[in-house]
Amino acid sequence: MLTNRVDNSGEGKDFEEEQYLSPIYGSRLYGEPIPRFTLPDESSSPRLVAQLIKDELNLDGNQSLNLATFVTTWMEPEADELMVQSFGKNFVDADEYPQTIAIADRCVNMIANLFNAPSGNSPLGTATVGSSEAIHLAGLAMKWNWKSRVGTDSLNGRTPNMVMGANVQVCWEKFARYFDVVPRYVPMEEGRYILGVDEALNLVDEDTIGVVGILGSTYTGEYEPIEELSGALDDFEARTGIDVPIHVDAASGGFVAPFLTPDLRWDFRLPRVRSINTSGHKYGLVYPGVGWVVWSDKKYLPEELIFHVNYLGGDHPTFNLNFSRGSSQIIAQYYNFLRLGRKGYGQIMRQLSNTASWISRKIEEMEVFELLSTPNSLPVVCLSLKDASAFSVFDISAALRERGWIVPAYTLAPNASDIAVLRVVVREGLGMDLASNLIDDIKAIVDHLSQGHKPLPRRSRRLKAMIPKYPMAEKINASQESDFEGDESVKKTRGVC
Repeated sequence: MLTNRVDNSGEGKDFEEEQYLSPIYGSRLYGEPIPRFTLPDESSSPRLVAQLIKDELNLDGNQSLNLATFVTTWMEPEADELMVQSFGKNFVDADEYPQTIAIADRCVNMIANLFNAPSGNSPLGTATVGSSEAIHLAGLAMKWNWKSRVGTDSLNGRTPNMVMGANVQVCWEKFARYFDVVPRYVPMEEGRYILGVDEALNLVDEDTIGVVGILGSTYTGEYEPIEELSGALDDFEARTGIDVPIHVDAASGGFVAPFLTPDLRWDFRLPRVRSINTSGHKYGLVYPGVGWVVWSDKKYLPEELIFHVNYLGGDHPTFNLNFSRGSSQIIAQYYNFLRLGRKGYGQIMRQLSNTASWISRKIEEMEVFELLSTPNSLPVVCLSLKDASAFSVFDISAALRERGWIVPAYTLAPNASDIAVLRVVVREGLGMDLASNLIDDIKAIVDHLSQGHKPLPRRSRRLKAMIPKYPMAEKINASQESDFEGDESVKKTRGVC
């Protein structure tokens, strides 16, 4: 997040109160206020400072009731302990922490095997801070491979492009903008909220560095038809001689599909799939801060992008955007792999899928919602109102927030942005007891609103300020503004996660 500097100049009581934390009103330990935006002149009691911060953090949403995020919010105490012990280890210091590097290498091998890397290939990969960094790395590899294919001497103003659905997460827009690649978006349409194969092929040409397939759209949880897309690109190469690779963005589905739908062909079983990213901190069940990117063979990662680092001794090949980074999430990922194994991951994913299916059935029984999520996808429930004339999904989201639930309401990607939905992400921690309470609350809210009661007051005046301006984002007209609750539970971005 970007942060603006706060203007500390000013006078008056309101200004003074805003500039300071004031433990004098709530603590016996300290009698002086602490600056809010500038470094204090004096040290303070660790107990006092910890309490001040804890008090402020109480204003955050309850992470156990946060059904908006795909990110892991709970791990076992043993994993917590291992992470604490690793907090001080800088992952880049390979010579100083060789066993940590070895553990990361083991994780890459486990993931490559999970994604069915061919036995005759030499797959390789790396840990990243998250899928956003992983996506940038995969995109750079595709761009450099394209440059090698067309020849740097023959570029002559040619511009690389990348084909993807309009439902991609915003990190793909970042990659395209930061690294001078033209994004070609496949628009959505009513009834199709993921990439269409024919529509994607119409955008492919000799300057396409790759096509992105999403294994689990953040909008609806659906898997994109990657095997069908692979076959279409095979036919395209047969006709034109142009080899266009597929990168699979498996940020959410990379640790779901192998266990729930093992026969689904989306991974390195398809030779057209050259690279895959996944988020360890989503259904990999690790706290935020770890992602992975793997190539099916080392020949798909250009040597020019690899740096050989001899900082603090030794020679270590690296391909990352970050240099220094923590080791604790990587250790936690390894813990999960050893602790759970295929059987444990499979059991957890089946439980999550069963909970999502139960929620979906209960939602359908209310007869006021339409389900957009599908079976055999992510454990996600995405729903819209059949009739939004009396109240909207944004009203329901706001009312749920009053009960502590964080359930996002948003509009779908262009050209389906006239459809507004609620989305429930089912992840570890949302058991049947909590799910039953969620359904009871949704029923009560729908009954309340259906009887003509007015929705809770909304702060729509903050809407425009909170919506990022992306090239593909459509303008919201004045008549729609009243449908948005102006808090963080309501987003209109590319990929809410």
